[in-house]
Amino acid sequence: MEPLLQYDGVTVRYGGRPVVQNVSFALAPGQLLAIVGESGSGKSTLLRAAMGLLGPGGQASGSIRFSGRELVGLPSRAMQRLRGGGIGMVFQDAGASLCPVRTIGSQVYECLSARERLTRREACRRALELFARLDLPDGSRLWRSYPFELSGGMQQRVSIAMALLLRPAVLLADEPTSALDTLARRQVVGELQRLRTLTETALVVVTHDIGTAAALADHILVLHRGRVAEQGPAAPLLRHPDSEITRRLLAAVPRLHRPVPEVKPCPTDC
Repeated sequence: MEPLLQYDGVTVRYGGRPVVQNVSFALAPGQLLAIVGESGSGKSTLLRAAMGLLGPGGQASGSIRFSGRELVGLPSRAMQRLRGGGIGMVFQDAGASLCPVRTIGSQVYECLSARERLTRREACRRALELFARLDLPDGSRLWRSYPFELSGGMQQRVSIAMALLLRPAVLLADEPTSALDTLARRQVVGELQRLRTLTETALVVVTHDIGTAAALADHILVLHRGRVAEQGPAAPLLRHPDSEITRRLLAAVPRLHRPVPEVKPCPTDC
């Protein structure tokens, strides 16, 4: 089976300086790949290269193919047609990617109507159905809400739902849990886990938290200073890591079930 998304020898430079070097991986339909690494290792740059969002001075070389179509050097108009419906993206700061002065419903309708002809009522019906499938509470209230009325975790969950409404073949999620508290992080991870059973969308999740990767991924790619340190199926890679950076990332995962220290009785004169 041909990979859905494939990177071959991808290098990204800014001002001639390489920030990502010679990265290769393949993503199959329905697969979830986690790209893990420390801050500044080039993880987000890899996603932006696929979307044509490197910004001023950014230049990709090598090959990035989506459904067999070369993306490196693709004209901006053709790339724009692929965004959303072919490849969707959820950004790290959902609040910044949502318009603060428009309701979630109006933003959903604008997103859908840019791709297909449909009424606002039809857009609302589809959104509420997906909200329910993703266990988002009180979908009608969400439809009427402004982003500032939602918690950071709920903004991120709504952003994921909005991206999925366009039915992308691949969804790229850039640090979707990094700005969230523990409870909200758990909810977003649960959301991404449910996507595995509800849709056929393949996912690439960028995270610095290898614990999140372990909870989600089929395959893991560890990036260090712009280069691939190691990659492979998640379970054996996590059990027997080859690289020092992977071992360091695993050691940094919080230990939530530490032994309770023995409490000595208080002296009689305390």
